Amino acid sequence: MSPSEFFHMGGYAVYVWSSYGLALVLLGWVLISPVFTKKSIIKELKMKYRQQERQRQEDSR
Repeated sequence: MSPSEFFHMGGYAVYVWSSYGLALVLLGWVLISPVFTKKSIIKELKMKYRQQERQRQEDSR
């Protein structure tokens, strides 16, 4: 089997390689998405913590 035949996949290359490409994109998204979600959650928690600290300072006056 030559490399050309391998990449042609017996006429099904478009379906096979597009499936591999889609799987690679989805796998990348699954691996990267939690990083962005974590950053968003940390940012939100910091904002809430600051609001609570301001409220405590105002209540203690």
